[in-house]
Amino acid sequence: MPEEPKNPLAGEEKSLAGADEPPAGAAAKSLIGAEYEVEVGPVAHGGHCIARTEAGQVLFVRHTLPGERVLARVTEGEEGARFLRADAVEILQPSKDRVEAPCPFSGPGRCGGCDWQHAKPGAQRRLKGEVVAEQLMRLAGLTPEAAGWDGTVEPAPGDKVGPGEVPAWRTRVQYAVDAEGHAGLRKHRSHDVEPVTHCLIAAPGVSELGVEKRDWPQIATVEAIAATGSHDRQVILTPRPGGRLPIVELDKPVSVMRIGEKDGAVHRVHGRPFVRERAAGRTWRVGNGGFWQVHPKAADLLVDAVMQGLMPKKGDMALDLYCGVGLFAGALAERVGDKGAVLGIESGKRAVEDARHNLADLDRVRIEHGKVESVLPRTGITDVDLVVLDPPRAGAGKSTVHHLASLTPRRLAYVACDPAALARDLKYFAEVGYAPRRMRAFDLFPMTHHVECVVILERAEKSR
Repeated sequence: MPEEPKNPLAGEEKSLAGADEPPAGAAAKSLIGAEYEVEVGPVAHGGHCIARTEAGQVLFVRHTLPGERVLARVTEGEEGARFLRADAVEILQPSKDRVEAPCPFSGPGRCGGCDWQHAKPGAQRRLKGEVVAEQLMRLAGLTPEAAGWDGTVEPAPGDKVGPGEVPAWRTRVQYAVDAEGHAGLRKHRSHDVEPVTHCLIAAPGVSELGVEKRDWPQIATVEAIAATGSHDRQVILTPRPGGRLPIVELDKPVSVMRIGEKDGAVHRVHGRPFVRERAAGRTWRVGNGGFWQVHPKAADLLVDAVMQGLMPKKGDMALDLYCGVGLFAGALAERVGDKGAVLGIESGKRAVEDARHNLADLDRVRIEHGKVESVLPRTGITDVDLVVLDPPRAGAGKSTVHHLASLTPRRLAYVACDPAALARDLKYFAEVGYAPRRMRAFDLFPMTHHVECVVILERAEKSR
């Protein structure tokens, strides 16, 4: 995870995308490389800002900030398209929020891993707040006040750094490998690789492996994982078609896994097939590169926000949907006590195995395998007290939201990595009588456009 202020175009890439097609029989002229001097408008969902050419054509411009005047060079798009993508290749009038990008691999046409290296940390959080506010209003008709949100995006503990500084937070980094075997990171919207010697946002446990210093012949990707709360380190290698694994010798002890060419599954080469993470007072086994929050402070921060909002009681019946390895299910089980019960639902088979292992000492927890929209109706559950849902980037969707409302929970906690999906689902909740009571937003992905939100919902009449 991560993933896209008040302006009518922010977040509208998808709705505009269908207008890129030229008229039948016509060959549209590519505008790639064309340059426009433009005034930059508001931030948009996805790590870019909105500008317009003199002819009125919309530009989604990266490497700029609202209020700047820049020379924008088109990277994607054709004549007649409703919008173009572009990079700011020359800053003519800089914003007061601009800094020189601390990362030597950041900039137009280079590494696409970060979106806001050129912005002060406080400005990055303001921009993310503007995007969240715009998505809430445009897709759900909610002001920040109506969502129970003060409009701020909170830094994780220890991440409040000065201009030009970068917190090293990313505990999982997937390196791409170029044809010469050099590890690097993908360029924006490209399969091309930008070789790097060091990623500034990589956590120390990842950097100390020295992945970038090694050659990786016949390898397509190297995912490096550094667990939080243990010394477990793991690399997951994806060989090129027909490629063989090299002997892996890194700077620290490490387990090695590989992605099978035929089955796409994760296979153990040597070492443990899992890493041990630590959060919420427990140790969590996470196998086969399964999902875990990437920021080292995220798991504890999100558990605290969810539990403070839900206020579980002894004897409550709770659901943990999209439960992964059981993080929220475990926190709920500790609070609902022996007379309570928690049901977790997760689609990943290995994650279900890990969740059952992680929570084996809590007999009031049951973990079911399958997609939420399929499993939940089959459980026969007709009412619950509390719900946690932490869906993938696409969100939970209308049918799942409506089914949850039919269970009449006292409170729901929605953990969202995408503000657009969150806003769409909040609109669905409003249709069935649930409204946000409190919302918090966290900057758990510094230097990128991604933002994490936690929303506590109750029946609308209780939220007034």
